[in-house]
Order: sequence, then structure tokens, then C-alpha cells
Amino acid sequence: MIIDLPKFVSEEQRYWTELESVVRRLEGDPGYRMGLEEVKRFHYLYQRTSADLARIATFSSEPEIRRYLESLVARAYGEVHETRGRAFRLAPLHWFLRVFPRTFRRHSAAFYVSLAATLAGCMFGGLAILLDPDAKAVIMPLPGLAGDPAKRVEEEEKAVGDRLGGVKSTFSAALMTHNLRVSILVMALGLSWGIGTVILLFYNGVILGAVTVDYVLAKQTAFVAGWLMPHGAIEIPAILIAGQAGLVLAGALIGWGAPVSLKMRLRRIADDLLTLILGVAILLAWAGLVESFLSQYHEPIVPYPAKIAFGAVELVLLALFLAKSGRSK
Repeated sequence: MIIDLPKFVSEEQRYWTELESVVRRLEGDPGYRMGLEEVKRFHYLYQRTSADLARIATFSSEPEIRRYLESLVARAYGEVHETRGRAFRLAPLHWFLRVFPRTFRRHSAAFYVSLAATLAGCMFGGLAILLDPDAKAVIMPLPGLAGDPAKRVEEEEKAVGDRLGGVKSTFSAALMTHNLRVSILVMALGLSWGIGTVILLFYNGVILGAVTVDYVLAKQTAFVAGWLMPHGAIEIPAILIAGQAGLVLAGALIGWGAPVSLKMRLRRIADDLLTLILGVAILLAWAGLVESFLSQYHEPIVPYPAKIAFGAVELVLLALFLAKSGRSK
């Protein structure tokens, strides 16, 4: 191949210089992430410089240019095919406001399955209490829920003073720990190909539906709504997201005919599972605080409409956050 070497170098050198500046930036900042257009440009510069190296390789009289291009192409190749771990940059606010909701939306189908399993349980539990009140002892084997709802409400509303005085922090910590343990179990049961996750979500729904209908039948709708809404508006979606994580894990195990190895499928979802369960932990921490400092206080201390309104605002804000946050670049 015969080329005008001075003209060739003159025309191509600006591309080499641009490629070298990009490579230098990538080498100097392993955490730097290029946008789509930057990636396309980088790939174009890499291909063009590689082609230039092939063209100039026959010119034995220009060893310096050849060695320079060989080094540049090798460095660019290393960045194109790099396998280094991502640099860790502590950015919790960015993660929570952008990464978490994006991850949630990416697996929205799994969330809807989690929601459907819980709603089915609610319907079953509610119908069971409605059709057979004696089933309460079987469905709700908890001493605090076994009695007459009207009597419990009467006792709660007659309570004098701060019922959790001095133990609010301990009580909220216990709630957070218990709920997080349940959430991790819901996610981990995805290892049963999702069967255990669905069963546990269904059972939680049974308890929720049975308790709600039991209080409604006793004409204590305002009480149960004011009791459950403040913390339940966050706690219940958090459990559903844990179920979503479990179903994502189950989907990776099953594979659904994807021509990818199990190891690769699990690697693909590992970051998403961690993101979802950490997001659940944050939501449950808030729910635990609300339950300890607000949900356990009833009329006349805190009006039921105020508690219900607070829970409704929480639910709307959470829905908007999960649906909209992180959509912009």
C-alpha cells in the first residue's frame, strides 16, 4: 500500500490525540462513566486508530509513530475490554433517589405479581371472616387480635398517658428488625422458584384482610384505618417490593428458556436484588418510626382522620417516587 505519509499523519493525528485524551481520562478516573454518544465516539476513534496502525505498520522508516499507535491502541483496547471492578463512590442520596426507583420500575412485572398474590390473600382472609367468624382463631392466632375488636378499641381509647413512654425507640427498633427479617425471608424464598415467596405473600394478605374485615364488621372502620394507614402505607409496599425481589430471583433461577447460563443470570440480577432489599430496609425503618410514634396513639390523643390523611399522603408520595424519580438524565 502506498500512502503519502506526511499527509496521512497530518490528517489522522487529531483523531489519535482525541483518543489519547479519552483513554487518559478513563485511566485516571476508573469511576468515570461515559454517556451513549461518548461511547459511540470512543468506539469510532478506537476503530479508526486501529485501522491507521494497520496502514502504517508497513513503514519501517517510521518506528516511533508505529510504537506510539501500538501503545495507544493497546491502551484503548484495555479500556474497551476492561474487567476491573467498578470504583466505589459513596453517593447514598443519588442511589436512593435514582437507582432504587429505576431498579423498581425495571422489574415492575414482578411487583405486580407480588401485589396480586397479596391481594388474593386479602380477599381470602376477608371472605373467611365474613362467612365464618369462628375462623378467626385459625386465621389470626395472635392473642392481641383474638378478642372482640370493639372492646379493644374501647380499651385503647380509654388509655391514659403515654403508653409507650420511655420505650418508643426500643419498640420501633424491634419493629424494624422483625419486618426486615420477614422481608429478607420473602426475598430468599425466591430460591424455591418463587413458590415460597408467593405463599408467604398470600399468607400476609390473609392476615391483613382478616384483621380489616373483623374490625369493619365490628363497626370500627375508622380505628383500623387510623391504626394501619400511617405505617402500613409504607410497610406493606416495602413487603411487596421484597416479594418483587424474590420473584426476580426466581425468574433468574428458572431462566424461561433464555440461552444464558444460570451463573450469568444470577450475576445480572445481583445488583438489582441488593438495591431492592436495601430500599426495603430504608422504607421499613421509616415505617417502624411512624408505627412507634404515631400509629399506636388513638383518639382522643390523635384524631383518626389526621392519621388516615397522613397515611394517604405517604402512599401517594411513595407511588410518585417509585413511578417518577430518576427518570431524567
